[in-house]
Amino acid sequence: MKQLELAVHELAPRMQHWRRDFHHFAESGWLEFRTATHVAEVLHQLGYQLALGRDVVDDAARMGLPSAEVLAREEQRAQAQGALPQWLEHFSGGFTGIVATLDTGRPGPTIAFRVDMDALDLGEMQQPSHRPFAEGFASCNDGMMHACGHDGHTAIGLGLATVLQQFSHQLNGTIKLIFQPAEEGTRGARAMVAAGALDNIDYFTAIHIGTGIPGGTVLCGSDNFMATTKFDVQFTGVAAHAGGKPEEGRNALLAAAQTALALHSIAPHSAGASRVNVGVLQAGTGRNVVPAQALLKVETRGETNVINDYVFERAQEIIRGITTMYGIEAEVKLMGAATNSAPSPEWVAFIRQQAAEVSGVTQVFDTVKGATGSEDATLMMARVQEQGGKASYMVFGTQLSAGHHNEKFDFDEKVMEVAVNTMARLALNFPWQRGV
Repeated sequence: MKQLELAVHELAPRMQHWRRDFHHFAESGWLEFRTATHVAEVLHQLGYQLALGRDVVDDAARMGLPSAEVLAREEQRAQAQGALPQWLEHFSGGFTGIVATLDTGRPGPTIAFRVDMDALDLGEMQQPSHRPFAEGFASCNDGMMHACGHDGHTAIGLGLATVLQQFSHQLNGTIKLIFQPAEEGTRGARAMVAAGALDNIDYFTAIHIGTGIPGGTVLCGSDNFMATTKFDVQFTGVAAHAGGKPEEGRNALLAAAQTALALHSIAPHSAGASRVNVGVLQAGTGRNVVPAQALLKVETRGETNVINDYVFERAQEIIRGITTMYGIEAEVKLMGAATNSAPSPEWVAFIRQQAAEVSGVTQVFDTVKGATGSEDATLMMARVQEQGGKASYMVFGTQLSAGHHNEKFDFDEKVMEVAVNTMARLALNFPWQRGV
């Protein structure tokens, strides 16, 4: 595969440019307006068939959507920062998903790769010790930062698109490249699945870089993602004068506080690891007012779907009980969801075989032990597998300057070459493809 490795190496400066551009203009979930337009333009120039916006993102299935005011403001911001007008209308309103298709016209499987595009709601370090700042590509958008490597994922996706088009005469079947919005908070995958973007796919792989895995190491079938449900609880009581008529009030703050404590007392499940976390409690308007409104932001997790469902159902029982006790109402709004991961062994074995042959790869494993976080690509994996396809999740190790979701996060950009080389080999060396 020397021709492939040479092509990817020659592409490395362009991938670095893409990555740093996306990093500088970081955009968080459902707000990836500028990013999506530039991705669409590159893919269009490469000759891919594009499905955009509402065609690949189901409106009703979107979760954790910013307000209409924020969506409009951030779309204007993206325009001012160079969002390409010929593509922007497709993504207006936060429908920032893309599926690019390369149909060879020859019989063969449909192989899909997924990358995510969103940044985090986090301010980036502005100090010379932080390479993105020192070299001029730190985020220019306050409160938005690529602190999880999705800028690199997007650049990897474009690099893969480039080399697969370059070697398309040696491919059979169909290639699909899925550029997903709003992975952070596990908000975006469900909407793409609901829109049919994962239908009729034979082989599927999602990717991530870093995650504490050392450089040169590739995980070919990560299976330690926890199922999760993320939800907001809006409590509505009755305001009253705290000194004059406290008995007329219904205290939403106390109900929310008691709910928070009770949620953290849910008994663990005997079948595996479980988690619950109340991350935000907002309530009250004044010292002498019985608070009528309170908000909790909560997440549950489980090593399996069954365990997560157990924690979530117990949480709902607690909410119902406490609202009855306090005589108030509560509205639960789903904000994000993902399943646990179950990669397909046959597909993982093929990935492992191919990854072991890539320059720069020194260790190849199926997975590592221990439950970690959650990832909504698992919903895509599950959809592919439901239809009889094979699915997996890959992790490419790389040196990090700080942990994920940290203001000092950065990564060794050489990992992008390793990722593109490996992913391209999966398509080019798949059985009944023509050798490079």
